[in-house]
Amino acid sequence: MLQVRDITKFYPIHHGRDQRLVLDKVNLTVRPGEKWGIMGRNGAGKSTLVRIISGSESANSGEVIRGMSLSWPLAFGGAFQGSLTGKDNTRLIARVYGVDYKKMLAYVEEFAELGAYLSEPVKSYSHGMAARLAFAISMAIEFDCYLIDEVLAVGDHRFTEKCNVELFQKRADRAMILVTHHAETIRRHCDHAALLEGGKLTVFPTVDEAVEAYLALDKPAMMKT
Repeated sequence: MLQVRDITKFYPIHHGRDQRLVLDKVNLTVRPGEKWGIMGRNGAGKSTLVRIISGSESANSGEVIRGMSLSWPLAFGGAFQGSLTGKDNTRLIARVYGVDYKKMLAYVEEFAELGAYLSEPVKSYSHGMAARLAFAISMAIEFDCYLIDEVLAVGDHRFTEKCNVELFQKRADRAMILVTHHAETIRRHCDHAALLEGGKLTVFPTVDEAVEAYLALDKPAMMKT
C-alpha cells in the first residue's frame, strides 16, 4: 500500500521574499491494483505531486510511505546521465534494480525503436527519444505501482497504442496513479479519481463525480466569453 500523508510543498518567489504554495497537506492512499486518476488544471501541482511520490523531489513537510515498489514517472528522463549512452543508462538502472542487463537491453532495443541512437549519449536525444527510452526501461522492470504523468503521447499514434497495450492491458493487475488533465483518459483507465485545485486534493466517491467537478472548473470562464 502507498500512503501520502499531509504532503506540503511550496516554492520561493520574488527572490525568496514570498512563497507559492503548490500542495497543501495532501493525503492519498493507494492499495494494490487500484487505478487512481488525479486531475487538475495546468499549474495545479499534479506533476509536482507525482515527483514527490516517486522520490525524485522532496516535500517541505509530510511523508510518503511506500509499501510497494514504484516506477519513476513514466517518460520522465530526469534520472538519466546525459553523458552516458542509452545502453549505458540501461545498464546503470539494471544494476540499481537488480535486473538482468542483457534481457533488459534486448527488451529496450525492441520496444523503444531507437536503433543506433541507443549507442549515443542521451544528451543528444530529442525529448521524444528520451521519453521512449524511459518508458521502455520502465516496462522492462516489474513494479507494483506505475506513476504516469501525461506521457503516453511519446511518439506517433502507432507507438502510443503500443505503450497503451503494454501498460494498461499487460499490466492490468498493477496499481497506477495517472496524472492528467484529460478527463476521458481518467474515465477509460481509472476506478478512483481525485481533483487537485488550490493546493488541495479532493477525493470523490466516483470517477464520474470527479470528472464533473474538474470540467466545472472551466465553466465560469467559458460563460464569460
